[in-house]
Parts: sequence; C-alpha cells; structure tokens
Amino acid sequence: MNAHRRSRGFSLIEVIAALLLLAIAFTALMRVAGGAIALTQRAAQRSEAAMWARSLLDSAFVTAPLAAGTRTGRFDKRFGWQLQVTPWNPEGKPVANPPLQLYRLDLDVHWRDGNHEQQAHFSTLRAGVPANPGGGGQ
Repeated sequence: MNAHRRSRGFSLIEVIAALLLLAIAFTALMRVAGGAIALTQRAAQRSEAAMWARSLLDSAFVTAPLAAGTRTGRFDKRFGWQLQVTPWNPEGKPVANPPLQLYRLDLDVHWRDGNHEQQAHFSTLRAGVPANPGGGGQ
C-alpha cells in the first residue's frame, strides 16, 4: 500500500509547467513555419520574375533588328520591366564594319510585395546585324 501512495500522479504545478513548456515550443515552431512560408512566397515571386524575364529575353528582337536604347513595359498588373540594350565589345574598342555586333541586354523586372518594391536583374548577350552594316547608307 505504501507503493500505491507514492504513485498518485503529477501535481498541479508540474502539469502547469509542462503546459507552459509546450506553449513556448509551439510558439517557436509557428514562427519558424511562418518564416518558411514567407521565404517560399518570395522564392515563388522570384521564379515568376525569372520566367517572365526568360520569355522576354528569348523573344526580344526576333522579328525586329537589335537596336540600342531603353524600353519599358508590363508583363501583367503585378510585374513590370525595363530593358537596356547597348552595343558590347569584349576588348572595349569599336571594330570598324563588323559583320555582326554583340549587344548586351540588361533586363530589370520589378514588382510589389506588400509595401516593398522588389527587383531582379537579368543580363545576356545577343548577336545582331549592326545598325549601319557596311558603314554607309545604301
């Protein structure tokens, strides 16, 4: 009977302490889960921006000749873009009458995430016929 009296269970203080520890652990887990969800949303936005950028850079100047300058536009209500096209030469010196000219395409995609403006930058090179092939107007 003496052994029966010792195993009466937990005291009220022990139960409250256990519940308090459980509440603290649950709160920490929810913060981690919330952070993971926010990071997943940001990653999804950046992936969408990258898909829009790839689409634009793949289709830019397919039907029209490459031309230096700046262009802007919107993909949809949320994502906008600015494209800067500049002639590019690896040596930095212009080549007289090249058959093809390399152009650097710098694309900035921007969107709003809540109250914050987000931006992603993409850059590539594209070969094209120079604006004045042969150096003169024929």
